[in-house]
Parts: sequence; C-alpha cells; structure tokens
Amino acid sequence: MTTPGKLIVLTGPSGVGKGTLVRSLLPRHQNLFLSISATTRQPRAGEVDGQDYFFKTREQFEGMIAAGELLEWAEYAGNYYGTPLPPVETQVNQGNFVLLEIEVVGANFVKKIYPEALRIFILPPSFTELEERLRGRGNDSEVAIAKRLARAQEELAMSHEFDHEIINDDLETALVELEKVIFS
Repeated sequence: MTTPGKLIVLTGPSGVGKGTLVRSLLPRHQNLFLSISATTRQPRAGEVDGQDYFFKTREQFEGMIAAGELLEWAEYAGNYYGTPLPPVETQVNQGNFVLLEIEVVGANFVKKIYPEALRIFILPPSFTELEERLRGRGNDSEVAIAKRLARAQEELAMSHEFDHEIINDDLETALVELEKVIFS
C-alpha cells in the first residue's frame, strides 16, 4: 500500500521569490511534484504552456470552474489563476509531496478542502525590497505594479494565519528553512 502524500501550499505576495525558491527546491527532492496552475493572463517572455502555466482563455477557465475541475481558483490583478484538481489528487494518492505555488486567496481556499495541507507564507525582507523586485522584473506596467503592491499589503497582513512564515532575504537560507519545514 502506498503511503499517502502531502499537500504543501507555498504562498506570498507577487515578487517575493516563490518561483525562484520552487525552481531551486525541485531538483533537490525527487518526491516533490509541482502542480502547474492555470491562468488567463498572457504568457511572459520565455514562458511555456503546460510547463510554466496552462494558459487559458477566460471562457475556458470559467468552463473549468463550472465543471469542478479546480482545487482552488481566484481572480488576481484582472486575471484568473487556479489549480487543476486531477493531477494533484493523482500525485498525493501515489505518495508524492505536491507543491502548490499559489496566491493567498487560493491558499485560504485550499485550507477549507485540505485542512491537513502544510501552508507556508513567503515574506520579503521589506516592503521596499518587494517593490524593487517587482520593478526589476521589467515586464509589468506601472498600473499592474501598483495593483500588485496594493494587493501585497493586504496579503502581508494575513501572513500570520499560515503554519509557517519564511523571510526570503537570502535564497540559500530561505531554501534550507523551507526544506526543514517541508521534510521535518
């Protein structure tokens, strides 16, 4: 009989470094499966459909909602984001650790469905640093950055509601702390 897997939710404001942490963590742990989210936002340069996200039209995404095909979903900065349910269920049932890198609203929704999920909030070293990271990406308009910063303030206020908080100031330090939380 296969030992049940574990659902790990990684969240935090846009620009906090969730993606960088995940890209560093995955090659170090073969039993970690990254759930690929679906979104209605346009792909950024270099992003690949089915690898970075499942890029959907608004109509396709709303069809997934209606069909109950999403573990969680939220609308963020004018676009939908969500986690397709079947791949998550399959991996957890096979005994793997499934990592969700999702928005705070979605992370709170997952808690209702999977109360045993391990929920980790990634924090920036400071709000100023978060703003610098978002601007440094160079791929969002001023309007989009302003929306992300306003949303980040709301999200940071909810960080204490999560099982663990990790400050992403130094990548290697944050990565080691994340590993301790996941695998202890």
